[in-house]
Parts: sequence; C-alpha cells; structure tokens
Amino acid sequence: MSKDDITKATAERVLELAEEVEASAEATLGGAALETARAALHKWIDGLKAVVVNPALGRVTVIHENGRQSTITSPDLPFVMSTPVKDKPAE
Repeated sequence: MSKDDITKATAERVLELAEEVEASAEATLGGAALETARAALHKWIDGLKAVVVNPALGRVTVIHENGRQSTITSPDLPFVMSTPVKDKPAE
C-alpha cells in the first residue's frame, strides 16, 4: 500500500467516524485546498503563547494569547516535541 493510499484510507476512516455521530467533516488530500489549510495551520501555530507537552497522555496543549487552550492528541507529536531527560538543564 502506497503512502497516498494510506493517507486516503486514514482520511476516509476519520470521515466515517464523524458520520457515526452525525457531525460534518471535510478531508483535504492535496492541491490548493491543502496548501490553504497548511497556511492557516501555520498561522495558528505561530500565534501560540505557550505549549504544554505531555507524552504520558499523548497530548500537546497549545495556549493562545487570549488564554484559550487547544489540545492536540497524538501518539507521536508529544514525543517529537519533548526534551530527552539527559538534555534537560539541572535545576
């Protein structure tokens, strides 16, 4: 199975889960729509004021200027963002 096939299958699975709870969802797999979504996401990330990384819970919490929080649940992102213990400064 190619990477494109895996991406398409994952998007379809997410859309099906949304349908199960009667929620609308939209998948963007390429082209100008994906570039627009990417630009919006980068702008949103660039506006963050703080981040809480919690690998044990598989979450990254983004804190915005107005104090609102957005949580990203991911099995990978918290580990990518966390600092290894050996690299942390001693307090």
